[in-house]
Amino acid sequence: MSQQLAYVIITPYSLHKSRTGGILARLISRTGLELVAARMFAPSPELVKEYSEVIVSANDPQDRRIQELIRDYILQNLGPDPKTHKRRRVMMLVFHGEDAVRKVRSVVGNIKAERSGGETIRDTYGDLILDEHDKVRYFEPAVLAAPNAEEAGVKLKLWARYSESDGGILENVNTYAPGDQPQRTLVLIKPDNFRFPTGRPGNVIDFFSRTGLYIIAIKLHRMSTAEAMEFYGPVRQVLRTKLKGMVGSKARAALEKEFGFPIPAAQEAALGDTLGPIFGDNQFDNIVRFMSGRSEGECPPGELAQPGTERCIALVYEGVEAVNKIRDVLGPTDPSKAPPGSIRKEFGSTIMVNAAHASDAPENARREIGIVKPGENTFRQVIEEFFARR
Repeated sequence: MSQQLAYVIITPYSLHKSRTGGILARLISRTGLELVAARMFAPSPELVKEYSEVIVSANDPQDRRIQELIRDYILQNLGPDPKTHKRRRVMMLVFHGEDAVRKVRSVVGNIKAERSGGETIRDTYGDLILDEHDKVRYFEPAVLAAPNAEEAGVKLKLWARYSESDGGILENVNTYAPGDQPQRTLVLIKPDNFRFPTGRPGNVIDFFSRTGLYIIAIKLHRMSTAEAMEFYGPVRQVLRTKLKGMVGSKARAALEKEFGFPIPAAQEAALGDTLGPIFGDNQFDNIVRFMSGRSEGECPPGELAQPGTERCIALVYEGVEAVNKIRDVLGPTDPSKAPPGSIRKEFGSTIMVNAAHASDAPENARREIGIVKPGENTFRQVIEEFFARR
């Protein structure tokens, strides 16, 4: 089987109902494919029209009546809201791997009026309700996906063409009450969630959905060593000073055991002053290596800014009190001190391997968004590079 790109579009309704995490978890864990790109869109009327025109296909095993329903759904539900004139949010996920289109479509499922056991995404999240005259009363496909590799290519190229004008960090897509002051905050789903194909990235996002906040940007990111050093730069001095006491105590105990004589407390403090900064630098290197794949000392000259080997998902959430709401669900840095039901209690293992990062203040969110650049159009780059090789 050949290597393919496949896409899944999460509809505005599925996003509104916070089903994003559950959908992503199924796609990663059940297909075994690699998530290689993700982007938020606020589709323009032009994109919606062009996309709707390539939906009905003789090569789609889905019943033609259903295809026409999907076409009409796209025209009515993906474009700007006719009442508010605000554009609607859509999330597009791109997967890569052998026989990717068929694998994705099998997890997405087809649409049918008969209820089944929830095996596919559409079984669980989609709806087709008919009246006694076989007329459609309600229709929601939950997600959209291509039926074959050729059509996946056509549609991916179409969305890539609009990805700069209609995608990125979305602006003015959410409605707030008068007087509300929405914030933005950055979340990173850390590399420990991507060691093998698992539902963990989606499960973590599912936890964040409790906040009621809106996802306005998403990007699959490979943090460079330079980015990791800048991102975690404020932590470095804290590590160099905060750990002096612990380092001094451990050094004193080790030396007393090795040499067999007691070391005065004053010397313990001196050991901390001497070794604490060295230990702190080592811990900082470990963080950089964990996030990017290499520490500064392991990077050949000129490669500090190259994309790293580790993957993470960068998300921007928007809403009232966004920073505090996300931090509450995330839990404290140390998973052993996190409360039950928090992300770090459920998914974290150590202070560094703790599932996710979230900005701790609005000003830090702005700084971190500036470093990670979740609006950067790596989506188009992935698609163009893949089809350029074909």
